[in-house]
Amino acid sequence: QAKQVVSDALYKVFSNTNAYTVIAMTEMIDMIDELTGKLTLILVGIAAISLLVGGIGIMNIMLVTVTERTREIGIRKSLGAKRRNILTQFVVEAGVVSALGGVIGIVVGAVVSFFAGKLLDITVTPSAGAVALAFGVSVAIGLIFGYLPASKASKLNPIDALRFE
Repeated sequence: QAKQVVSDALYKVFSNTNAYTVIAMTEMIDMIDELTGKLTLILVGIAAISLLVGGIGIMNIMLVTVTERTREIGIRKSLGAKRRNILTQFVVEAGVVSALGGVIGIVVGAVVSFFAGKLLDITVTPSAGAVALAFGVSVAIGLIFGYLPASKASKLNPIDALRFE
């Protein structure tokens, strides 16, 4: 209603609607909310791609580890190690690698946010929930993407593994 009153008063002065623009604060807030929503979606997409790439990296590292340790796997299996023992060993290893990466990422993020806060003259404090979520996602990605190489290792035939060069 106030917007219409202002628009009518300006039209009486200028006699042309191209000479002015009347925007209500609620419209500006709606535009900012829409822009923030789109920016959030873009950032979520970038984060998802980053997690996928990181997971593929962990999977590749674990596949190389399994290949390099094929003889060790064969010895363990020939001495009585069960499939779940081998699977557990490599899944835990993938979890530890990703947890270490998560800790490094959290430390780097905290340091960068601290210096960015000093640069912009604002106080930046990472929340405990965000740190826990970041660490949890990091470990989960490692466990999920480390399962395939661990499964491959646990299914190796001990005789073939011992023959592997």
